[in-house]
Amino acid sequence: MLSNAATPLYVLWQRSIGFSKGTLTVVFACYIAGLLASLLVSGIASDRLGRKVVLLPALALGLVACAVFATAESVAALIVARLLTGIAVGAVVSAGMAAVTDVAGPARRPLGALVASCAMVVGAGLGPLLAGVLAQTLPGPTVTVFVVEAALLLTAVVTVLRMPLRRPQERGQGRWVRIPGVPAEGRVPLLLGIAAFAPGITATSFVLSLGPSLLAGLLHSSSRILAGAMAFVMFTAATGAQFAVQRAKRRQVLLASGASTVLAMAVLVAAVRSGSVVLLVLAAVLAGAGQGLGQLAGLSLLSAAVPTERLAEANAALNVGGYLPAGLLPVAAGYLSDAIGLTTGATVFAAVLAGLALVGGVLVTVNRRRIVEPS
Repeated sequence: MLSNAATPLYVLWQRSIGFSKGTLTVVFACYIAGLLASLLVSGIASDRLGRKVVLLPALALGLVACAVFATAESVAALIVARLLTGIAVGAVVSAGMAAVTDVAGPARRPLGALVASCAMVVGAGLGPLLAGVLAQTLPGPTVTVFVVEAALLLTAVVTVLRMPLRRPQERGQGRWVRIPGVPAEGRVPLLLGIAAFAPGITATSFVLSLGPSLLAGLLHSSSRILAGAMAFVMFTAATGAQFAVQRAKRRQVLLASGASTVLAMAVLVAAVRSGSVVLLVLAAVLAGAGQGLGQLAGLSLLSAAVPTERLAEANAALNVGGYLPAGLLPVAAGYLSDAIGLTTGATVFAAVLAGLALVGGVLVTVNRRRIVEPS
């Protein structure tokens, strides 16, 4: 929830502190920088030392991030808060999602992957919705949100302490800090997972970083509730899409993810050129579905191909592959929008991302015989 809780508040900080759309996307991308740095070590540390050893410090960093957000009066403070948030979330998406799979047990690994993936997208959607409602209805909008978030993080600490997880019997070999990887048998599943997940997460990152600016600038809406609700609907679509394809083949889910992202970009262009809130929300829904399907397919492919003692590192590798373009492309779109206008900048971004999603679909089609389907 913390990962996107700041989304409806960026317009307020822009007004009070004063910074451009390009700077806004840099602030947003600092979260991804922290997340990627965390993924270089958190997955490996989780596999070697245990899930709780990684999760508890991550939750503590999340609490510190809440305090920095609540007292932020400069761009530098927002950058620090976003970095800390990224580090915390990086540990959660590797160690936490592996912990859920561990608790599920060998017989229910597909269910574990589904639950872990859905938990991630539900939280990502609830964060901005809660923030939008609190910021619109209660005093101290940039403070109240993070007080509530801190209370929720404390419940997560209690939950992690009570999880029935054992420490690994073997510590593994190799460097502690490295680019996460997978065994040889997991390389093709990882590549195909990234091919679907990366365009989807990049589309949702664009909506999260520049969605409120689109609402305020092109669509003349400053409602923080609407900005939060749009993000919530986007991630609700991601969750619903995952449940809808439980019985589908993994190849079909991968291709559906790419198709949804391409449609999302087409609708986004129509939205910014017509100034339609309805089309912008529809683009967000399709982007969310693309991310959710790609994430589920990637996690499922890895859980089937990678042994438990390397699973957290494999999850980290999937997220590194997804979040790199999710950090770089929206920042480029933000500065491009400052230079040539938000409409043209969003159009160029949409065209590039749709092209990447189509390339991902080609990769899946070429390697369709190498995809292991559930029995």
